Amino acid sequence: MMPISQHEIIQKFIANAFEEDVQSGDYSSLSCIPSDANGKAILKVKEHGILAGVELAKNIFDLVDEKNIFKTFINDGEKIKNGDVAFEVECNVQALLKAERLVLNCMQRMSGVATLTKKYAHEIAHTKAKILDTRKTTPLFRYFEKWAVRIGGGNNHRFGLFDMMMLKDNHIDFAGGIAKAILKANDFRQKNNLQIPLEVETRNLNEVLQVLDCKGVDRIMFDNFSLENLAEAVKIVNRKIETEASGGVNLHSIKLIAETGVDFISVGALTHHYTSLDLSLKAV
Repeated sequence: MMPISQHEIIQKFIANAFEEDVQSGDYSSLSCIPSDANGKAILKVKEHGILAGVELAKNIFDLVDEKNIFKTFINDGEKIKNGDVAFEVECNVQALLKAERLVLNCMQRMSGVATLTKKYAHEIAHTKAKILDTRKTTPLFRYFEKWAVRIGGGNNHRFGLFDMMMLKDNHIDFAGGIAKAILKANDFRQKNNLQIPLEVETRNLNEVLQVLDCKGVDRIMFDNFSLENLAEAVKIVNRKIETEASGGVNLHSIKLIAETGVDFISVGALTHHYTSLDLSLKAV
């Protein structure tokens, strides 16, 4: 099966979002706005942060009115402050009002994710470690939250259950141990010709040694390790495979975690603990 393109993901999302919100019609606009009326609106910024979702907003307006005129003043990934104007759009007014809430819902959330990600990335900029997101995302909005992570300077972990194998504690316990779980995973990859990486979660230094005794592992995760044990685990692995720290990561701890020499740090908070930025779409 061919992977779904970004264009297809965006178009399907927009269609489903309008189905949820509009259904049989936007009766507020239909009742008082002429069908041929054109107008302009600007996206006003009310908070400091990192802007995200401009490209998605343009896709939304392109779908509701292909003749729209969209002028970008601030691009995705750029700093914003209260009073800034991110873009101007001129189009059919009924279409504009139909799109307004979807544009704001997406951009406010994406900008919140990008802003938080930028804060985390700043804390470890002096190290070689990279920030990763997780699967702790809003159902059906994952693609856009992960897009916002990239805009904010982070990196995407696996997108879902299909593009990377990750043997976590429950997999390992149900499979009968680390060695058995890894053996079964490698056998499955080979039989099904799956060209995807394998990551294994460990809970202590003994499990780290067990993983290193096995073949076919691409990355090892250290879950909720103390800083002392994390530094020791990185030393034990000695760059034989990629390393990742996870669990208990916040803005106060991430610097010290990165300084242990770990390659990646996964931060679930990027997509489940962000605060949406205050933006508004105003007629001009």
